[in-house]
Amino acid sequence: MLTRFATAAGLLALTTSLAVAQAPAATGTNPPANQASSDMKEFQIAKLAKVSLADALTKAESQGDKGRAIDADFEKADSKNPAHYSIKVVYPDGKLVEYGINADTGDVYKSENQPIERYFTRLKTADFQNAKTSLKDAIAIAERKAGGGKAYEAEVERDGNAVQYEISVALADRSQEVKVGPDGKVVGD
Repeated sequence: MLTRFATAAGLLALTTSLAVAQAPAATGTNPPANQASSDMKEFQIAKLAKVSLADALTKAESQGDKGRAIDADFEKADSKNPAHYSIKVVYPDGKLVEYGINADTGDVYKSENQPIERYFTRLKTADFQNAKTSLKDAIAIAERKAGGGKAYEAEVERDGNAVQYEISVALADRSQEVKVGPDGKVVGD
């Protein structure tokens, strides 16, 4: 009798813990990216972020006059920083500023001037300003191409005399890279 009682109590505890573990998925709510498990992959945590990469770009670009976002990386939370997007914005005068945008609130929590030469040796400020397709437009194109995933990283590279964007998109079970040319067309299609 005692054995059956212990077995039943153990099954009840196991069932309860499974139900609790599955509750966020069942209710359609996810924990904030800042509370995500450290053993999750970056793209999985990025999918939990309340702020989209496009919205984070808009926030970073609004911090100065006529700046264009040229690079964005999702960063997992650590002991010093919340989960955030690290976004580099270049201005017409050649100034490069890196903004930290909180992935759950959309607030700018840090900014730092950077030497543009440190990141881009072959690209010039005019290359970014003259690009027909902005990084934000390239992100929207990449998300559509990937079937509705959520972009979490974007970088720019030189393609001849123009810029080309490489966007990482988080899907349900993996990450997909999509390249977008200066004309807004997917490269490699």
